[in-house]
Amino acid sequence: MTCSILVGGAWGDEGKGKCITYLCDNDKPDIIARGGVGPNAGHSVEFNGEKYGLRLVPSGFVQTEAKLMIGAGVLVDPEVFYHELEYLSKYKVAERVSIDPRCSIITPEHKERDVKSEYLAKKIGSTGSGCGPANSDRVLRVAKYAKDVPELEDYLLDVSLATNEALDNGEDVFIEGSQGFALSLYYGTYPFVTSKDTTASSFAADVGIGPTRIDEVINVFKSYITRVGEGPFPTEISQEEAEAKGIEEYGVVTGRRRRVGSFDFDLAKESCRINGATQIALTCVDRLYPDCARTQDIQDLSADTREFISQVEQETGVPVTIISTGPDLKDTIDLRDELL
Repeated sequence: MTCSILVGGAWGDEGKGKCITYLCDNDKPDIIARGGVGPNAGHSVEFNGEKYGLRLVPSGFVQTEAKLMIGAGVLVDPEVFYHELEYLSKYKVAERVSIDPRCSIITPEHKERDVKSEYLAKKIGSTGSGCGPANSDRVLRVAKYAKDVPELEDYLLDVSLATNEALDNGEDVFIEGSQGFALSLYYGTYPFVTSKDTTASSFAADVGIGPTRIDEVINVFKSYITRVGEGPFPTEISQEEAEAKGIEEYGVVTGRRRRVGSFDFDLAKESCRINGATQIALTCVDRLYPDCARTQDIQDLSADTREFISQVEQETGVPVTIISTGPDLKDTIDLRDELL
């Protein structure tokens, strides 16, 4: 059995959806569990020529034999949840997904408070999904739980018990983290952060798995850095320079244009240290080095690309094991066997 956690290395938008899809389709874990804040984070998934944008259901849904679970630490918006069940009906997600009864519920009132807050909406750049107000109600011990919502009754399951029993039985568990390390309420660019911690340790706690049961922590970095919303960004470049490099991106949830910067090695080192990273997945290499697009063999990467990857490894002290060179699953260089 193995238990792996995938975590975003920076401000989100690192390409976690592609990595999750590849790893789950390739490794076929028995359980794929979602940690993180809630529906304020979007994951983009491309599979079999189709593209999906998800906010609650685990991105590993493409592994059709896996059970899908949403851990107790994740905020659930029933409206978003039911939309995604319908949206992913061809993958029979409704038959495979479970919600921990201790998940807090996002209500319309939470979303209204989020949007109407001058501080959250204007200064911090909240997504308006209600997560901040919902988490504040949880801290104040007045939040409604999933077990209090009759419509969710058929989907309730003790996720901590189920995932730990699976590990006891020799099964594999994969934990998806959302957002990114630099948005952590504790370790991020406060106050321009999300409403809870977003490190591997918290993702394990969200699902209810103890730290001694974690085997691998995969830290995902994009080959350049992007950020949506306000807050410090030490390596930011101008939009004109980003356009000249052919890099223009928009947030999955907000639709807002992402700010762009060069790779931040200092941030990467801190992210790997605090997350306890054992592996790095490096995405969008083809966007930074277009001549490497869709390359599937590390020997075919350009000298500049290989030098950049080596620098990432040297600066962080963590091996780069997954290299994404395009949107398709096949556009991936997998070096994990070299660690054995």
